Amino acid sequence: MGYVMVMGPCIGCGKTFSFNPTWVPSCSAVTGKREPICEACVIRVNPIRVKNGLEPIVPHPDAYEACDESALSND
Repeated sequence: MGYVMVMGPCIGCGKTFSFNPTWVPSCSAVTGKREPICEACVIRVNPIRVKNGLEPIVPHPDAYEACDESALSND
């Protein structure tokens, strides 16, 4: 048994961060495909989203934690 954590750039700020590939919040508005968003950017954009009448992004509790490898698809 092992654990998985992905590292990649945040679509909001460009900083590299680690995240759970299943639960990380993502956005397709910039590139047209789902891209991960770091926790700092979620905190930064939520007041803007609410002000614009959108729901805030509520990350899954495990969004920035490792996941069990068995939770990933073998596709």
